[in-house]
Amino acid sequence: MTPSTAEHPQMSVEDFEELARHAPETVTLEFINGKLEVKPVPDGDHVTIFMWLLRQCMQARPDLDLHPEQGLKVGAYRKGRAKPHGSLGPVGHFAGQGEWADPAGVLMVVEVTSHDSGTDRRDRVEKRDGYAEAGLPVYLLIDRDANTLVVHSDPRGNTYTQTVSHPYGATVQLPHPVNITLETEKLKDYAL
Repeated sequence: MTPSTAEHPQMSVEDFEELARHAPETVTLEFINGKLEVKPVPDGDHVTIFMWLLRQCMQARPDLDLHPEQGLKVGAYRKGRAKPHGSLGPVGHFAGQGEWADPAGVLMVVEVTSHDSGTDRRDRVEKRDGYAEAGLPVYLLIDRDANTLVVHSDPRGNTYTQTVSHPYGATVQLPHPVNITLETEKLKDYAL
């Protein structure tokens, strides 16, 4: 049996979108690298970390919104579909774009890792590569397993050429075009 890849997907992107449209509200589906993915339901610390980041972004850049779970067209020739935990873009950027928006104009995507077996492959590899291929300038991974913030930037092809890891407690400067400084001491309260 041929493994699912972007060249040999499990289903068409149209079939995926139809399936996702009819999924229950308690299930979030993604289509990454030709495979159907079920995104885990976030726990309380996960949501609290996202709200911490939302407040920091809004205070530093009131001209931007951090949209939770906005679907984006990503990956090989935009045939993938991802719902990052956050997509940072200009205020009103996603108005009228529907469930699966074009990533053009998005400055940063954010993932907060979950404690499940698919996190390593999904958040640290497949989504990272899909976001780079879509040309998203910054990918911020808040890695709860390692208690770090990993900043990926400068996408070229399907890879980010710059990757910097910061421990919880560090002052993190998010690069252009985001230009936000994160004070991460509070994240230590949510560390395992």
